[in-house]
Amino acid sequence: MPDPVKSRRYDSPLRREAAARTRRAVLDAAHDLFTTRGWHGTAVAEVARRAGVSLDTVYSSVGRKPALLTAVVDMELAGGPEPLPAEQRDYVRRIRSATGGRARIEVYAAALVETMPRVAPLLLALRAAGDDDPECARAAAAVSDRRAANMRLFAADLRATGDLRPDLDDEAVALLVWSMNGPEYWMLLRGRGLAPAACGRLLVDVWSRALLVDPG
Repeated sequence: MPDPVKSRRYDSPLRREAAARTRRAVLDAAHDLFTTRGWHGTAVAEVARRAGVSLDTVYSSVGRKPALLTAVVDMELAGGPEPLPAEQRDYVRRIRSATGGRARIEVYAAALVETMPRVAPLLLALRAAGDDDPECARAAAAVSDRRAANMRLFAADLRATGDLRPDLDDEAVALLVWSMNGPEYWMLLRGRGLAPAACGRLLVDVWSRALLVDPG
């Protein structure tokens, strides 16, 4: 009696490359729409139409609207076409190659000046959408928690310079930076008429004075 035919999952480099191209097309479409139309002006159906795929393909390749926005935010932070973990972002590499605590703070503040004008409105819109949509609320909370975790890494990077005040532990350092690098604080400063570069200088001054033995 012949052996029964065994089903097996078909996989190949070509199949993976096709899936990666589809995901890239979805991310590119979502990025264009979110950064030009904002949260409320972007429909997932329009993302699918621009990417040339079905709605189900958008959901399976990236996710629903909150996941799409989170990916777009990560693309903005990464400064490239793909979302990247914090450790792989160019500005994080620049932080870690800078010499001294103040220099590392300056690099990070410059990265915020570059990204926050685009990222802050999107994150605030996601948070507002969470008032009525539990999925959006979970996504906004996840972004905030991840930002807090990244600030612990930044605190460790500052401590490695030997320039941090000895009475501050990494958690205290991370909390201070986290409280001032979010979209709410950024929009407060911008709402008072501060230009992005002035916002960056303020962050450098406050963080250097509050965290470093010698503010420089």
